[in-house]
Amino acid sequence: MSAASSHVGPGSAAFDALVTAVLDGEGTVVRWSRAAAELLGYDATEVCGRPVRDLLADGSGGACPPARGSVRLNRRQGGAVEVAYRAFRLAESAESLVVAAPNRRAGAEDLGASLVRALFSQDAIGVVVHGPDLALLHAGGLPAMPGGAPVPPGARLRDFLVPEDADDIEASLRQVLESGAPLIGGEKRMRSPLAPGRERFLRMSAVRLEDEDGRPMGVAAFFTYATGAQRARSHLDLLREAAIRVGGSLDVARTAQELAETIVPGIGDLGIVDLAEAVLTGDEPPHRSGGGDLHLRAVASATGQWPGRVRKGDALPPLPDHPSLRTLQRGKTIVMTRDELLAVLGDRSAAEALLPEAWHSLMIAPLYARGSMLGDLQVWRVADPEPFTREDTDLVTQIASRGALAIDNARRYTREHRAAVALQQSLLPRATTDTPAAETAGLYRPAGGGAEIGGDWFDAIPLPSLRLALVVGDVAGRGLRATVAMGRLRAAIHTLADLEPDPGELLTRLDALVQRLAAEVPAEIRDTVTAACLYVVYDPVTCQCMIASAGQLPPVVVRPDGTEQEIRISPGPPLGVGGMPFEVTTVEVEPGSLIALHTKGLVIGGDRDLDAGLRRLTDSLRARSRTPLRDTGRAVLGDLGELPRGEDVTLLLTRTRAVQGDHIASWDFPADLRIVAEAREKITRQLAAWGLDELSFTTELVVSELVTNAVRYAGGPVGLRLIREDVLVCEVTDPGNTQPRLRQAGSTDEGGRGLFLVAQLTSRWGCRYGQTGKTIWTEQPLDGSDPAIG
Repeated sequence: MSAASSHVGPGSAAFDALVTAVLDGEGTVVRWSRAAAELLGYDATEVCGRPVRDLLADGSGGACPPARGSVRLNRRQGGAVEVAYRAFRLAESAESLVVAAPNRRAGAEDLGASLVRALFSQDAIGVVVHGPDLALLHAGGLPAMPGGAPVPPGARLRDFLVPEDADDIEASLRQVLESGAPLIGGEKRMRSPLAPGRERFLRMSAVRLEDEDGRPMGVAAFFTYATGAQRARSHLDLLREAAIRVGGSLDVARTAQELAETIVPGIGDLGIVDLAEAVLTGDEPPHRSGGGDLHLRAVASATGQWPGRVRKGDALPPLPDHPSLRTLQRGKTIVMTRDELLAVLGDRSAAEALLPEAWHSLMIAPLYARGSMLGDLQVWRVADPEPFTREDTDLVTQIASRGALAIDNARRYTREHRAAVALQQSLLPRATTDTPAAETAGLYRPAGGGAEIGGDWFDAIPLPSLRLALVVGDVAGRGLRATVAMGRLRAAIHTLADLEPDPGELLTRLDALVQRLAAEVPAEIRDTVTAACLYVVYDPVTCQCMIASAGQLPPVVVRPDGTEQEIRISPGPPLGVGGMPFEVTTVEVEPGSLIALHTKGLVIGGDRDLDAGLRRLTDSLRARSRTPLRDTGRAVLGDLGELPRGEDVTLLLTRTRAVQGDHIASWDFPADLRIVAEAREKITRQLAAWGLDELSFTTELVVSELVTNAVRYAGGPVGLRLIREDVLVCEVTDPGNTQPRLRQAGSTDEGGRGLFLVAQLTSRWGCRYGQTGKTIWTEQPLDGSDPAIG
C-alpha cells in the first residue's frame, strides 16, 4: 500500500488549496504537509518541532489554537496570508489534525477541492478511499504498511493483510458506511502474510462519502501511526509480564525457561538462556574474564528451537577473547549484527555451531546478580527485519536483571535444598535391614515442586530378645531446622529404645523432649515445634505388635494370603502438645505379614481424601504382598501417582518373621536358692539338644548369677527362658523393680561381682521393666567366640 492510485474522481479541484498539519498537545508542529509548505514557503524540516505560534503574523494565540477560526500566518517570502482553519482532536491521543485554507478561497466547493488535494499529496496522514463495496479506490500516505507492491484499484484489504486484521478494519468501515456516523481514532493492527513477524498499529478515523443527494458513495479512512505509543505500551506489558511470570518457581531450569519465553515474540524471534554449569547445581559461578571455555550450558529456549548445532543441555564451545565479550562480562548488554559476530567468532565451525540461519541482529544481556554473572540471555531477530533499538536494549536489560535475581534465588534455594537433603539422608538409617524378627525396607521422597526439605524419618531399631522397633515420624515445619530436629528426635528414640519402655511410655518421654526443644527456639516460631510419630514394637516370639501413636495414622497390615488386617488404635496428640497419655494397642500379626508404616503425605493431599488414599495404598500392597520389599516400595509409590508437591513422603515396609517353637525353652521356678542347680541342669540339657554344648559352661555361670540374684533380692516366681536364633538369648524374670547395677567390687568384698561376671561372659546385657516386674536378658554369639572380642 506504499504506492497510491492517481485517480481521485470528479470535484477534486475543491481540495487543491487545503493545507494540513498535525500538532501535539503543546501546540508543537509534528507533521507538515506539502501544500502547507507551498503556501507558506517553509518545508517540514524548518517547521516540525517548533510551536505553531511562531508562524502567527501577529504573535497572538496560546500554546494550542482554538478548535476553529481564522489567523494570519507569516510567509517565508514576506507578507502574511489569512487562513480559515479547523482542528480535529485525534482519539486516544493529545495530537490534533489542523485543516486550513486561505480565506480568499474558503468557499465550500473550493475548500473541498483543496482538502482532497492536500490530503492526497501529503505523507504524514495515510488516506484510503473505499467504494460502496469496500473495494479500494485510492491508497496513499502509508509507506510503512506491509506488502510493498502497488495496490490496484478494486483490491480488497484481504489481498495484503491477514484475514483477522482485514475483517476488523472492514467491520469498522462498514459500520461507518451504514450509519453515517464517523469513526474517530480507532486503533487498528495491520499485519501482512507477505512480511511475517512484522506488525504496525495505526489510529484510524473514517467518514462516509455522499453524493449531492446524500446517497453513500464510499468511505474515506485516515490513518496516523500509533506504533511508537504501542511499542511503549508493549514494553510496559513485557516488564509487567516478566515481573509476574519469572521467579514463580525455585527450580533453576524452569526459571530460565520462563525468562526465555517472556521476550519472544515481543522483542525477538528466538530467545535462549545459557547458564554456568555451577549455577545448575546451586554453586557460585566462577568469576571469568576473557575468552576460553566459560563452562556455559544451553538451558532454555523460548520456542524449543536452538541456534546452530546447539541443543538443550549442551556445553557451549570455547569463545575467543574479544572486547565485546569482556563488555558482557562486566555486566553490560551488547548488540551485534551478523557481520560483526562472524568477525568476532572467526572460526567457521564455531559460527555454524552457535548461529541460526538467516538471522541479522543479536542482543546478549548478561544475567548478573549479587556480583556474579550467572549466564546470559540471547535475543535473536530472524523474521523481523527491524534492528534492535535503544529502547529494546534497555527493556531486555531490565528483564534480564529481574530474571537474574530470580535465577539466583533458585540457585541459592537449590544449594540449601541439596544441603538439607544431604543432611537428612545422612541422618536416616540404612534403607534395608534383615533381622530374625523381620525384613524391612524404607523409602523417603523429599517434597517436590520447589518446597523445602521436611522432617520426615523412618527407623528400624533391633531390640533385645530379638524384638524390633519400627518408627515413622514427621517434624512440623521445613528446612534445616526441621531436619536437625528430626535428627535429635531419632537419636532420642534410639536412647529411649535401649531402656525398653513400652511404646506409650517412650512417646511420653519423647513428648517432654519436644517441649524442651520448643523452649529453645525463638518465641515467634515456638508453636511450630511439634512432631508426629508412630512407634511399633514387634516380638517374633509371641508374634505380637505393641503400637502407640502421637498424631500418626495406624499401620496398614496385609496378611500372607493377601487379605487386609484392620488395625484400630487411639492416636494421641502430636509430640510437643503435652498433658495427654498415649494409649498402647497390642495386636497379633501372622508371620509373613506385610506391615506398612507411613507418613500422611503418602495418602492425603491434592484431590485425595484420607479414606481414598488408604484404600489405594492397601490395594497396592495387597497386589504385591510377596514381592521383594524394595520393589514393593517403588511400585507402591508409582501406583499412588502424583503425590502432594509440598509434602515429604516416608514409607517403611516390614515383612514379619517368627521364632520357631523348638527354638524357645522356658521354665518357672519358686523363690528358693535350691532351684539354681535345677536351672543349670535344665539349660545344660537344652543346649545339648540344640547342639550348643560349647556354650554350656558360660551359660551356666550366667544363669547361676541371674537366678541367684532374682531369688535373693526380688523373690519369686522366677522365670527362665532361652531363645536360639542368630544369638543365644537368656532371660531371667522376677517380680522386683530394683535396678540392677554393674559395679567394681573391692578386693575384700564378699559380693558385687555377679553382674560384672555376666557382662564379661556375654556380648551384651540389659534390663527391661513390665507391669509386674523386670527381665534381665543377655546375648551370646552362637559361634562360641569371645564376647569381649566378637
